[in-house]
Amino acid sequence: MKPVESAKTAKTAKTAKTGKAAKAAKAAEPVEAAKTVKAAKTAEPGKTTEPAKGAKPVKPAKPESRLAMVRRARRINRELAEVFPYAHPELDFRNPFELLVATVLSAQTTDLRVNQTTPALFAKYPTPEDLAAAVPEEVEELIRPTGFFRAKTKSIMGLAAALRDDFGGEVPGRLEDLVKLPGVGRKTAFVVLGNAFGVPGITVDTHFMRLARRWRWTESDDPVKIEAEVATIFPKSEWTMLSHRVIFHGRRICHARKPACGACPITHLCPSYGEGETDPEKARKLLKYEMGGFPGQRLDPPPGYPGRPAPPLGAGEG
Repeated sequence: MKPVESAKTAKTAKTAKTGKAAKAAKAAEPVEAAKTVKAAKTAEPGKTTEPAKGAKPVKPAKPESRLAMVRRARRINRELAEVFPYAHPELDFRNPFELLVATVLSAQTTDLRVNQTTPALFAKYPTPEDLAAAVPEEVEELIRPTGFFRAKTKSIMGLAAALRDDFGGEVPGRLEDLVKLPGVGRKTAFVVLGNAFGVPGITVDTHFMRLARRWRWTESDDPVKIEAEVATIFPKSEWTMLSHRVIFHGRRICHARKPACGACPITHLCPSYGEGETDPEKARKLLKYEMGGFPGQRLDPPPGYPGRPAPPLGAGEG
């Protein structure tokens, strides 16, 4: 082969090579562009990234079964029993009549305010007969600090008259009799039955309703339905003490507006953890009554209560 032809052949080969490389590069452009677009799409905020090849997709959490919920609910009850071994009714009373009247007065106010008010009331009207024969204006003045004092006067004087006329001056120990008394509903009746007569009952007040929903024991906001649903979760023997423990927890830690999640001892069992303050230091400042180092609600607390008694009316509340 001649030198000139040799050079031409080499040049032709080089051109062919260059052409092939250009074609390969051109063909690769769409692939690289597609990769870039895909990467950009993947990186967009709010977009779900595709799982890596061979990786198992994450399965959504299964809804809690009825059995699992019941087990968790009963464990909450057991652990609250350790946190609040001293849980009790937070109204001062010496007999069923005083508990009945105090519970009616506790509507729309605190047990503390009732406890500060009832000593003077019971000193003047110690029996149903005494209260039934009272002058309404005098009763109103005595119970004014509890709020709604006119309506409450009508209720407590009415129930006192019913006790005098229909029950021989004694508080009945049956639900069906108690709910017939003026101002007495199921909640009040169960407070009296459980704490004055030892008859198990679930007290569904605002605290109990709130926590039963937060803990997914119920989805209802009707007190009677909540009572019925919770009754199927716990043995009857636990109903009264369960009520005290849940109410204690609601008043001290799991508040309506600012739950102290960071200071709660049962966060591991709570599906609503995080609704409140989770920082431990900030949460501790939200604790109330003996949990926060303040006086309790009773002027005359039972033996074993670890906090300070509440002050009398007009003496300040610590």
